[in-house]
Amino acid sequence: MTDPPVPAVPPAGLPAVLLSTASVFPEPTTAAFAAAADLGYDGVELMVQTDPVSQDGDRIAALSEHYGVPVGAVHSPCLLITARVWGTDPLVKLSRSIDLAERVGADVVVVHPPFLWQRAAAGSFTAAVAELQRRTDVRIAVENMFPLWMGGQPVNSYRPHWNPVSEPHRWFTLDVSHTAVSRTDVMGLARQMAGRLAHVHLADGTGAGRDEHLVPGRGDQPAGELLEALAGLGFAGAVAVEVSTRGRSHAERELDLAEALSFARLHLSRTPVPFPGAEPGVSAPRPATD
Repeated sequence: MTDPPVPAVPPAGLPAVLLSTASVFPEPTTAAFAAAADLGYDGVELMVQTDPVSQDGDRIAALSEHYGVPVGAVHSPCLLITARVWGTDPLVKLSRSIDLAERVGADVVVVHPPFLWQRAAAGSFTAAVAELQRRTDVRIAVENMFPLWMGGQPVNSYRPHWNPVSEPHRWFTLDVSHTAVSRTDVMGLARQMAGRLAHVHLADGTGAGRDEHLVPGRGDQPAGELLEALAGLGFAGAVAVEVSTRGRSHAERELDLAEALSFARLHLSRTPVPFPGAEPGVSAPRPATD
């Protein structure tokens, strides 16, 4: 039996599919807006990087208007390669990311738990996120990360933990490449996040012990099953394609990004699979911000 045709645009009521600007790296932020427009993505997730354009709300707003591509989410500069973007304090970076999101009209900011060596931020991270959330309508979605694997044993390099689900954060981001690295059941983690799931990073991985960010369908994660289940539950967030295309030519990169978009649209449009233990309307309610 052949698969049904992939819809050219998302059916009404289904989650938007965004293109992470990190997915075109090492091409610049501008190239991500062009690719999203050319390929038919619903918007972008802006990764704040060393590229000055990615840090400038006015320039991002101009790109969004020029290409007709909205900014659905902003990713705070949490990576090692962005260690000095907007200073070194993770909480200052997060606050500035919220300001940027408000400037460009994004309703989600993605943030990682602090690294273990960021002791000052780690000690107050949960409380600081809660305080910042009270001040904004932007959803601050803390992302699941992964341990380092040493001698076959997991070593936590984040504080309080690489898996934030036990913390009382209002919102989470679920990253499918990271569940491969951590060897976590992605469906189980989605159930744990339940009504606090605001955002999804769509990718894949093989559990090889490193963060691969493969095109979905090229690893061993049940990414399609996850999307079908979330769509059936009325997931009200967005799905951002965050894949690694480093080492690819421009043409190969566009083919990978087109394949990822087709994968997302196909599985978001299919008849949903059962998702026991979760309630309809995942992430639909928003918290009061007073």
